[in-house]
Amino acid sequence: MTMKPLRLFLALFCLLIALWLVLPTLVIIPMSFNQNKSLAFPPSGFSWQWYENFLTNPDWSSSFFNSLRIATVVAIIATLIGTLAALGLSRMKHAGGGILRALLITPMVVPGVVLAVGIYSVYLTYKLVGTDLGFVIAHTMLAIPFVLIAVSASLEMFDVRLEKAAASLGANRFTTFRTITLPLIAPGILSGLLFAFVTSFDEIIVALFITNPYLKTLPVQIFTSITRDADPTVAAVGTIVFLATTLLIAAGLLLGARSKRS
Repeated sequence: MTMKPLRLFLALFCLLIALWLVLPTLVIIPMSFNQNKSLAFPPSGFSWQWYENFLTNPDWSSSFFNSLRIATVVAIIATLIGTLAALGLSRMKHAGGGILRALLITPMVVPGVVLAVGIYSVYLTYKLVGTDLGFVIAHTMLAIPFVLIAVSASLEMFDVRLEKAAASLGANRFTTFRTITLPLIAPGILSGLLFAFVTSFDEIIVALFITNPYLKTLPVQIFTSITRDADPTVAAVGTIVFLATTLLIAAGLLLGARSKRS
């Protein structure tokens, strides 16, 4: 098999895998325009009523803004902590650095239910269940590994000789970081910021454990609605979240690719 047919075969194979992964999600898009009050596929008729319900129903709008508010705070805090951690680990050349890195990415590999039970048990003691602070702490814990990985990838491509050159010209550490290091790793930081936001906005397992009737995030509202009355508004919300998340992740990947090229 020559290289050209091989490349064509691999491209088609990747396309089929991508379709297999994405098609189940794409089904919700036509379902969101269903005229009847059912999550039926294929839909019957065409209507914008479920998008209108999402915008006007206080349960949906409040849960959306709760998720937006929490995810914004989480993204900022996780980016600061994750970036500082990545900078520190990049300068640790002994075995302790690898151990610390493994500990920091633990929330990414531990089963969500196990983590949720542990967080819930601690939150009961400190009365953090159903609070903004509780959500921010839990989601920040989940988001930091993504920031750490994104920024670490940028730092691996960073040439430390640039910092040494700046220092030899009389620049102090802060000036060197502000003018040399930060601009070069900025794409990785922004990529981590986007992934942290998406992680918090879409998180459901921990949120189900620490929510209450007065503070629901959008994923919790979706879960409640689909298990209670199969409200087609779920399809409309799912479509909006899917498109927004796809755009954010694509932006993060583009920033990461830009970081590697630079």
